[in-house]
Amino acid sequence: MGDKEKNKGKYMISILGEQILDDDSDRIEVLTEGNFLMKKDHCYIGYKEYDEDAPQSFYDNLIKVQGDVVTITRKGAMRSQLMLEKGKRHQCLYQTPAGDLMIGVFTKTMNNSLSKKGGTLEVSYTLDFNNDLVSENKFKITVEEKEKFENEVD
Repeated sequence: MGDKEKNKGKYMISILGEQILDDDSDRIEVLTEGNFLMKKDHCYIGYKEYDEDAPQSFYDNLIKVQGDVVTITRKGAMRSQLMLEKGKRHQCLYQTPAGDLMIGVFTKTMNNSLSKKGGTLEVSYTLDFNNDLVSENKFKITVEEKEKFENEVD
């Protein structure tokens, strides 16, 4: 099997995330291999997220983008599902070691430039619990064909 066939359907997914809680800021940067699929008016980004403290366990993350709605589903030891829709607030399930929580998610901005070959998705949103602000959050996801990414790195 040639390299082109091996890499077919594989993408490099870069995630930059920031969470602001009170005056503290926490940033994450992740670069991982994953899948990307565009069908008609929506697309899917799928990747595994590994726990640094327990590398044998992981979460399966699926991001569905359809119009102005982004749904992030996380499956593993603790499940969560966030629905992000610009200018709207949704109640979402978030599992924690202490139990299940229903949290409010309000999407402030959303910029989507994803196309058949990849692109970027940028979202900023707030999380609240019992209508009290918990944190301000934003992320930028960049999807790039693996072969193209590897050629840029070489």
